[in-house]
Amino acid sequence: MAVAMCLLAALLSFAASAARIDPGASNIGFTLKTRWGKNLVGHFPQYEGEIATLADGRRQVRLRLSTRAVEIQDSETYTRLTRGEGFFDADRFPLVEFVSDSYPESLTRQGGRLGGLLTIRGIQRREVFIIRPAVCAHPGVECDVVASGSVDRGQYGVDRWSIALSSRVVFTMRVRTVAGSDA
Repeated sequence: MAVAMCLLAALLSFAASAARIDPGASNIGFTLKTRWGKNLVGHFPQYEGEIATLADGRRQVRLRLSTRAVEIQDSETYTRLTRGEGFFDADRFPLVEFVSDSYPESLTRQGGRLGGLLTIRGIQRREVFIIRPAVCAHPGVECDVVASGSVDRGQYGVDRWSIALSSRVVFTMRVRTVAGSDA
């Protein structure tokens, strides 16, 4: 019983509080280039996430993006292909997940590099996203936290249509937190 209580106390102290990411005020998307120079713009209309404040005061982002709901702007065909076996394979892998390394609160104000673990199609790799310097005093509340990063889709087993699509996928995020949430 004492061991269980210690484990529970350790888990509770890990995240002192968390601010939920506001899906109504945030946008998480990506861009793919075709070999013919056309940009395909996708977005994740369904996701959940939080920015946790850890016991030591640092922060950590946790995102879960629904691949079943992913959409490619102005194209039902590309939307269907993106959800299908050759890309996200949404039936087998319904989520893209990102868990950041812990970082100081100042990163969202000053900008810089944010590393973490990205999981696509069950494959987990370390990736780095670039946080832009904030344009307000309280990023995430008064203005968006803006981040972007490029990944090689082939490293996640998303290797079909290499003749038609570039291997680079650029993720972009504009994030706000829910008013009144903890962090």
